[in-house]
Amino acid sequence: MAANAGRRLLQHYVDNFRHLPWRSPPGEAPPDPYRVWLSEVMLQQTTVAAVAPRFERFVSRWPTVGALAQAPEAEVLGEWAGLGYYARARNLIACAREVATRGRFPTDEPGLRTLPGIGEYTAAAIAAIAFGRDTSPVDANVERVIARVHGLPTTERAPIRARFAEMAPPGRCGDFVQAMMDLGATICRPRAPLCAQCPLSEGCAAFASGSPESFPQRKPKQPRPLRFGVAHWIERDAAVWLVRRPAKGLLGGMAALPGDDWSGPDAPANAMTQVTHVFTHFELRLSVVAKAEPEGEGWWHPIADLGGAGLPTLYRKAAGALMAKRASLAAAA
Repeated sequence: MAANAGRRLLQHYVDNFRHLPWRSPPGEAPPDPYRVWLSEVMLQQTTVAAVAPRFERFVSRWPTVGALAQAPEAEVLGEWAGLGYYARARNLIACAREVATRGRFPTDEPGLRTLPGIGEYTAAAIAAIAFGRDTSPVDANVERVIARVHGLPTTERAPIRARFAEMAPPGRCGDFVQAMMDLGATICRPRAPLCAQCPLSEGCAAFASGSPESFPQRKPKQPRPLRFGVAHWIERDAAVWLVRRPAKGLLGGMAALPGDDWSGPDAPANAMTQVTHVFTHFELRLSVVAKAEPEGEGWWHPIADLGGAGLPTLYRKAAGALMAKRASLAAAA
């Protein structure tokens, strides 16, 4: 049953695969490992729709791992702005430099895991997709598909990987895992799965149950604590003072408005505007407060060109809210 299901899924992939800039068509030579690695890092916690145009821009600027290894860190962080989870960008730079020193990417899963920022899933995915290794790359889409097909109530890693290995046709793991990813993203969705279009519905335990959405069981979401912070708006001659955040910690190394450590007890009364931003483990309400003199090491950046400052989403949102408020006040005057 497992082998037949694997063959059906591969044929469905051949007929329906998504054309993505980091992929090779099914059955053709594997893509450049640099492109596979870069796409896997970008896709962590970020949608394909958001990543695809940014990937194209990134590889246009740094077409090889060697070119990326030589790039100034500030430029790479600026190019990453808006993709979130900025530790990924710092690991990306470290990994590119390590690969350039070695001369090439390792070709197997254990070797890939020795590189900075590459964990179990990413190593398995690169080994399978770029080097044709028979590994078991298991992401959230793969977990959901396998849990539903086999009627598994949870997504514990060991049984999921074992089932994946049973289903994957030998020598076709790269295409197979991408077929699983596509199926999970487009058909076997978390909500309202399109079971009538699924090549695995025959023999799928979740489909047979009549309640496919109940597999796997969802973990209850934990409430995020609320934190308050201040960003200082320091303006002079149509420019605003920007600083670079400390290398370690949230938004490490990114351009930013200067401010506090986001541990205030409440929002200040003199805020020019306030924005809310959700991080993985907490929700932040950031107040923008005017200040006269520059603070910390930084630079003046033209307000008209803030889009090119490499600000992460939080600070772009704060600056945008302030500009919108100014425009509204000017229109009402």
